[in-house]
Amino acid sequence: MAPQPLKWIIHLDLDSFYASAEVLDDPSLKGRPVIVGGLGPRGVISTASYEARAFGVRSGMPTAQAKKLCPQGVYLWGRMARYKELSQEVMDIFHRYTPLVEPLSLDEAFLDVTGSIALYGQAWEIASRVKREVRAETGLIISAGVATQKFIAKIASGLHKPDSLTVVPAGEELSFLWPLDLKELWGVGKVTLQKLRAYNLRTIGDLAKLPEGATRAKFGENGGRLWELANARDFREVVPEREAKSVGAEETYDVDIHGEETVSRELLALSVRVSERLRAAGLFGLTLTLKLRDSSFKTITRSKTLAYPLDDYKILHSLAKELIPPEAKGPFRLLGLQVSKLGPQKNKNYYGPPVERNSLFPEPERPAPDPSGKLAAAMDSINLKFGRDKVKPATLLDKPRRARPPDSKDG
Repeated sequence: MAPQPLKWIIHLDLDSFYASAEVLDDPSLKGRPVIVGGLGPRGVISTASYEARAFGVRSGMPTAQAKKLCPQGVYLWGRMARYKELSQEVMDIFHRYTPLVEPLSLDEAFLDVTGSIALYGQAWEIASRVKREVRAETGLIISAGVATQKFIAKIASGLHKPDSLTVVPAGEELSFLWPLDLKELWGVGKVTLQKLRAYNLRTIGDLAKLPEGATRAKFGENGGRLWELANARDFREVVPEREAKSVGAEETYDVDIHGEETVSRELLALSVRVSERLRAAGLFGLTLTLKLRDSSFKTITRSKTLAYPLDDYKILHSLAKELIPPEAKGPFRLLGLQVSKLGPQKNKNYYGPPVERNSLFPEPERPAPDPSGKLAAAMDSINLKFGRDKVKPATLLDKPRRARPPDSKDG
């Protein structure tokens, strides 16, 4: 294999971001176990402060379980608008040092600083400067990992949190990786870890020292990919921008829902949200995917692609109801809609009106789309000016809002 050109990658990850943002805005919370997430009966923890983690509270844990472990914790709904605002401030600092910034989420990103070293010093010096500026300008604490490959930088940033800076020098990648537990390897989840453990593999080095062919034979293509990572072969570039592949919304209900009328109304509410998000992003789509999860946690997905653009909530709602399979009787704990095969609004007219299909069964009659888009634009303008849900379909007028701030994360 030809040698790859040396790159310097920084992975930056805000420490306990949502909880830290809450402490930032309310200093009286400092030093207390702050826990952010869904507070309903089926809520899930998004972020726990390090004080809360000392009690065993972790991201992804059911809120009910967290409250048993840490009854004295401060439990808060998330405020996504505020987190996005702070995230943008942090991303702006990243962009001072390189245009090659690849956000992974609101609180973490990769930076390729290979071309910035001549201006700002070594990669670790750039990481140190970023850490200082993030703290000084936003009040947030961030950890950094510096390495010649993306996944090594990501592992490094998480090893010594919080407020850490871990550097893996060029040429020392294997000596850094091989002593680490296999669970640190990117892409190793619980199931994969159990399979690897069954072969008495404990460290990344144990996996790396197996013959590549044997690894692929035992664990398939994923095993081969993990073997390459274990041998420090990650040549992916930092990708500064990613096009959206889908736009969607979903809702997990505190109490299971059932009945045709109730399900239809919830799908309508989701259709309105997805429609608003598509227009806000200047996009339309051609494929709608419906997601259903029943009370036994069985998940069903159904998709359909149309020959004309999807961005009108009435058409989304009509199509969503068609996608419910006859065997899906409910009750449901989750409903979701996702529009994919996206395109920019400026290309919308390319698809023209609905077309006849050569099919044994004709397409069902659906609401006609609003060709001008003026009604939707007027609704968006009013809701933007006066607050979400000020204008909505009459069917949703008596639909109660969930007990959370209006800018909280959906789901």
